[in-house]
Amino acid sequence: MLMTKYYQPLLKGMAITVRLSCIVVFFGLVFGTVIAFMKMSNFGIGKFKPLNALATAYIEVLRGTPLLLQLYFFYFLMPALIPALDDEKISITVALIVNSAAYVAEIVRSGIMAVDPGQAEAARCLGLSQSQTMTKIIIPQAVKNILPAMGNELVMMLKETSLASTFYLGEIMSQQKIIGGATYLQIETLIISAILYLVLTASVSKLVGIYERRLAVSD
Repeated sequence: MLMTKYYQPLLKGMAITVRLSCIVVFFGLVFGTVIAFMKMSNFGIGKFKPLNALATAYIEVLRGTPLLLQLYFFYFLMPALIPALDDEKISITVALIVNSAAYVAEIVRSGIMAVDPGQAEAARCLGLSQSQTMTKIIIPQAVKNILPAMGNELVMMLKETSLASTFYLGEIMSQQKIIGGATYLQIETLIISAILYLVLTASVSKLVGIYERRLAVSD
C-alpha cells in the first residue's frame, strides 16, 4: 500500500508543515503586532501620519498581491539585496512571515478596537497613563478577541504552506511531488495529501473551538 510504503516521508512532511506554520504564525504575530500599533499611531507631521501610512501601505500591498508572487519575489530578488536570504528555506520562511504579519496586524488591531472605549476612559479617570492603560486594561481584554482568530490564522497557514512545495522545502506537498513522480501515482498521492491536511486542519480547528467555548464560559 502506498501509505504503508511511504509513511516516513509523509510523516516528515507533516512535521515540517506544522513546524513551518508555527514559526510563521509566531513571528507573524510579533511583527503583525508592531504593524498594528503603527497603524493605530497618532504620531504625525502636521496632518501626515507617517507610521500609519507606512503600516497601511504594507498591509494593502501584502494582502492585495498573491502569496505565490511574494514567494517568487523573495526567492529570486531578495537574496540579491540581502545575502542572508540566499538560503531558499530562509527566504521562503521570511516571505510567509511577511505575508502573515499583514493579516495578523488587522487581527490585532480589530481585537484592540473591539474593547469598549469606556474601559480606557475609566482607566484615565483612575490616573493610569496611556501605556499603563494599554498594557493593564486594553491588551488583556483584547487577547480574548485575538487568540481565537490566531488559531484560524494557523489553520490557514497550514494550507498556505503548500505553496512552498514550488521550492521543495520538504512539507506535505513537496513529499507528494516526490512520491508521485517516483511511483507515477499522482492521484493517489494527492488524495493522501488531502487527508493529511484535513487531519491537521481539523485538529487545530477542534482545539480552537474548545478554547473559544472556554472563553465564552469565562465571560
